[in-house]
Amino acid sequence: MQETTDSPGKRADADTRGAEAHHHFGRDTTQMVCDAYAQGIERGVLFMRHSARTFDRDIHDLLNPLTDHGRGLSLKFGSRLPKDVRLRGYASPPERCMETAELALHAHAEAGGERSRVRAVEALGVFYALDQQKMWKGLSLAEGLPNYVEQWFADQVPVDAMMPAPLAVKMILRALVGKLRDDAIQGRHLDICVSHDLSVYTLRHGVGLESVQGPEVEFLDGLLLFEKDGHLRMRSQHGGEVAIDL
Repeated sequence: MQETTDSPGKRADADTRGAEAHHHFGRDTTQMVCDAYAQGIERGVLFMRHSARTFDRDIHDLLNPLTDHGRGLSLKFGSRLPKDVRLRGYASPPERCMETAELALHAHAEAGGERSRVRAVEALGVFYALDQQKMWKGLSLAEGLPNYVEQWFADQVPVDAMMPAPLAVKMILRALVGKLRDDAIQGRHLDICVSHDLSVYTLRHGVGLESVQGPEVEFLDGLLLFEKDGHLRMRSQHGGEVAIDL
């Protein structure tokens, strides 16, 4: 039985806490995207956590799928995105990430937007874990994902468990920037890149937005990468925005 990469160990199954409490999931993220396009950006890359999932401790964590409620949230998420923006989807290989992206793009198209395909990308997964068993153990001992990420950035995890945190941040950014600057893109465009909360905490902290001990990374939370006046910027749904220097 594995510890989760995706949530503090005390969290219960998403559907057991009451669907009503979860209606806000994704709302601030889609509002951030809508505001950015209304302000004049033409291209963006949204790096985000997947939707609500199960927490079955009897299977490998990465095999936990979306809940039915999570599927509904993914559809609502896609329906709220600006319909004059064409979507393309990428996701970490686990099913819950792929399904989040596919459902969001499906709902976008059903509501009148344009979309292309969804495919798996390894850079959106947990590629930075050099030894997943050691990572699971470290997560358990740290008593929470934010604590573990904080230790990781402070070089307080085994060197053979995780690649250096700044390197992981750089690798994720390189993958996102490559998609943002894809010469094949025409017109107003958004890439949806679905990942895990560990990756969102890592990138958010690493680029100087909210720290790992700041707001919790909830389902469908995201970070928007875009260019403004020729410079790379990243915006958080919590209101922060920073320059990105590769």
